[in-house]
Amino acid sequence: MYIMSRRLIVEEKMNRLSEGHTAFAESDEVIRLMKEEISKKNIPVICDQTESGCWFIPDEQTNISG
Repeated sequence: MYIMSRRLIVEEKMNRLSEGHTAFAESDEVIRLMKEEISKKNIPVICDQTESGCWFIPDEQTNISG
């Protein structure tokens, strides 16, 4: 059985966010790590917490310049 590092999972999801794609996390630990990274990097993201996990959606309204 192959087990991925939580840090690696977070890194991959953060890469998706930085490319403008949404990311989904199910585990409380990955959600917590994602929120920490988002805060550190000051990335504009909408967090939609559901019963089954959390959607991280790039906030395009914040990225509009002009």
